[in-house]
Amino acid sequence: MIHEEYVIEGMSCAACSATVERVTKKLDGVADSSVNLTTNKMTISYDDSKVDSSSIEDKVIKAGYGIKKIDSETGTIETKKIEIDDEELKEKATKTSLKYSIILSILLMYVSMSHMLNLPTFNIIAKATHPYNWAIMQLILTLPIIIIGKKYIINGIRSLIHLNPNMDSLVAISVTTSFIYSLIQTFLIEDYPGVVNTLYYDAAAMILTFISIGKYLERNSKRKTKSAIKELLNLTPPTALLVSDIEKNTYEEVMMDTIKIDDILFVKQGSNVPTDGKIIKGSASIDESLITGESLPVEKKVDDELIGGSVNTSGNFYMQVTKVGRDTALAKIIKFVEDAQGKKAPISKIADKVAGVFVPIVISIAVVSAVIWAITGQPISFVLNIFTSVLVIACPCALGLATPTAIMVGTGLGAKHGILIRTGEALEQIHKAQVVIFDKTGTITEGKPKVTNIEILDDSYSEEELLKIAGTVEKTSEHPLSRAIVDRMNERNISGDLAIKKAKTFNGKGIIAFLEDGRMISIGNDKLMQVYATDVSQYSEKVKKSSLEGNTTMYYSIDEKVVALISVADTIKKDSKKAIAKLKKAGLEVVMLTGDNEYTAKNIASQVGIDRIESNVLPTEKAKVVEKYQKEGKIVMMVGDGINDAPSLVQSDVGFAIGNGSDVAIQGADVVLMKSDLLDVYRTYRLSSITIRNIKQNLFWAFFYNSIGIPVAAGVVYAFGGILSNPMIGSFAMSLSSVFVVTNALRLRFKKLD
Repeated sequence: MIHEEYVIEGMSCAACSATVERVTKKLDGVADSSVNLTTNKMTISYDDSKVDSSSIEDKVIKAGYGIKKIDSETGTIETKKIEIDDEELKEKATKTSLKYSIILSILLMYVSMSHMLNLPTFNIIAKATHPYNWAIMQLILTLPIIIIGKKYIINGIRSLIHLNPNMDSLVAISVTTSFIYSLIQTFLIEDYPGVVNTLYYDAAAMILTFISIGKYLERNSKRKTKSAIKELLNLTPPTALLVSDIEKNTYEEVMMDTIKIDDILFVKQGSNVPTDGKIIKGSASIDESLITGESLPVEKKVDDELIGGSVNTSGNFYMQVTKVGRDTALAKIIKFVEDAQGKKAPISKIADKVAGVFVPIVISIAVVSAVIWAITGQPISFVLNIFTSVLVIACPCALGLATPTAIMVGTGLGAKHGILIRTGEALEQIHKAQVVIFDKTGTITEGKPKVTNIEILDDSYSEEELLKIAGTVEKTSEHPLSRAIVDRMNERNISGDLAIKKAKTFNGKGIIAFLEDGRMISIGNDKLMQVYATDVSQYSEKVKKSSLEGNTTMYYSIDEKVVALISVADTIKKDSKKAIAKLKKAGLEVVMLTGDNEYTAKNIASQVGIDRIESNVLPTEKAKVVEKYQKEGKIVMMVGDGINDAPSLVQSDVGFAIGNGSDVAIQGADVVLMKSDLLDVYRTYRLSSITIRNIKQNLFWAFFYNSIGIPVAAGVVYAFGGILSNPMIGSFAMSLSSVFVVTNALRLRFKKLD
């Protein structure tokens, strides 16, 4: 099965995206086709033995739209920058054309309505004295406006020819009908002076102008929704300083696309880190806020990893490149956000289904309304007014923008907080969740052992002296428990510089070392102590109690005498308790999943406020635990970080991967939390809730607007003594509804997630 992406050109409403989906899905071999109106992208899956990309492109072109294939191999950040620049150039040209259209429309309205408002005008084009000149002047002012807005007419007529009517078809029919009717009436003025009162040049021109203004404001608002991606794109510098000799500090500025893995780069203070890598010389404070959402700069030293696009706020350093191009963290983040914005949430299917049949129904309503009013004896000008008003006021732009715009803003807001949501479906599912399951190690806890207590049993030693000896010995081992002791020594700024004569690690037991001064140091469990005849029975109850509290407690002896007990544990993350409390308050059932024994699990759970525990769970059984809750009819969110969490993340309805977790876990997740902060689980839940609420608001107003607008335009209200709409009011109201929906979606950008 082939999966491809295309840019679709010429779409302007939900009916357009529905048409492209419909015609492509009809092709034999196409498994799925999804078109996003906001991003103008089509994602399609097909069997290449039955259909090929050229057939797909032909089908879209025949439907009246342009299509360009996105090259999955060369879709680099640099290319996307160029595309954005081209888009901005086009936008400037559009803005200039719109200015001319507005100026001409104002002049046209002045000419056509000056006699009604008793405004001064030239006698030679006055309606009362020179009606023919008055009509010709309106024609002269209208023609440039039609030329400026010709794309709506051309696209609309093309879609009609291919039997795929869309929003532009409604505009094309109403504008051409009004213009041609007025043109015919103009040349009949000399013979039939009364027809001067039935000209619709102003209506035809104002329809196009209002549509153009609405589309411009709509596009402008849509560009704002992409600000998260643009900010990320702009983080990548176009050049880097490639080092040729690190000792002599010689380097040259080169283009980023020439950088390869293992190259050495020099990064100056104040500049962006060019790509992913690690520091090999120097140190710095790195601002990663736009990527991870972490507000404070992070101190980096030799061997620390760097994220491309982060900002070097202080210090110069040399780095070795570890990833380039699409493999970098920044490129993956951008891909995640784009994918989420390009994929639809299930709620969008409501709008899609309606939009697919909406335009043909509107055309039918317009024709039927016109015929009924004609039968009742109304003049042709009245009938034309009804026909055109229905076509214009019913354009389903707002309907098509309701869902994708809100999803785009929502996922952009998430990205700004370091929350990467992969799909619109995941965004919608999250707020429906009833159960959230947390893996313990690395998720609720730090996933890294730390010394929690040093109990001194021999008063002749100070804690500092004991740490110095233990740290020196443990530096010879790479075991996590050894690293915890070394870290504690470093945190206390104690130098582990004692001379060691000999050291040996015993797997599953501990470490033995002999110092140059002859002392024998033993650090480990009771099995190690028993080998060297050190009696630890008097301390066994203390060790047992400590283990029940979730600690791993080691005996520390000097010359076969126990001098201290060192307890090491995987400590709880600072915001775990607060995050779990917020989730419980929101009504979710919180579960902790761990392979640890029941005693350790209960200890951790009690500290963070979790009531339900699944302990002694093997890695292969984690997915079955998720499935158990799903069989109870509950929607489950799973939060994990390791390779062994990947199956359960995939099994869950929505999988959350901690950003510092394994690539396998991240690839299997629907949401990636870049900051590894559990509060972001709650923030994502709230983001989902406010985004879906915003979508429902947008859909309500879009449906409500059309439900009210069409009867008014068709003259139903007028028939009972009410008001009568006209094409100009219809086009203004239609544009206003689209801007309203987009503006409502943009409100999400200012929402607080805490």
